Amino acid sequence: EVQLVESGGGLVQPGGSLRLSCAASGFTFSDYAMSWVRQAPGKGLEWVSGINSGGGYASYADTVKGRFTISRDKAKNTLYLQMSSLKPDDTAVYSCVKHFYGSIWLEYWGQGTQVTVSS
Repeated sequence: EVQLVESGGGLVQPGGSLRLSCAASGFTFSDYAMSWVRQAPGKGLEWVSGINSGGGYASYADTVKGRFTISRDKAKNTLYLQMSSLKPDDTAVYSCVKHFYGSIWLEYWGQGTQVTVSS
């Protein structure tokens, strides 16, 4: 079965950085586009960033563009989100997401990792 296990979240001060990781298993990682999404308390799901199956193309929500970088390591079956210049509004549970094959549609969400940005 598909498994997506996020790690790397924690408490960080505004302006700080964190790198999130997502360990993927149960599917051929290199065949699928992946994304990061987030949910803040009382708010809906927000798409954050996505990367194509080969890792050569990435896109970002306007709210994080220029601050976050998505990447993937084929050999390690791992997706990353490098977050810099963090803001309190970035506080959320961050989940990695597997897309349907060849699709922008989101198929499977991980459990998520908490990111808290606070002074």
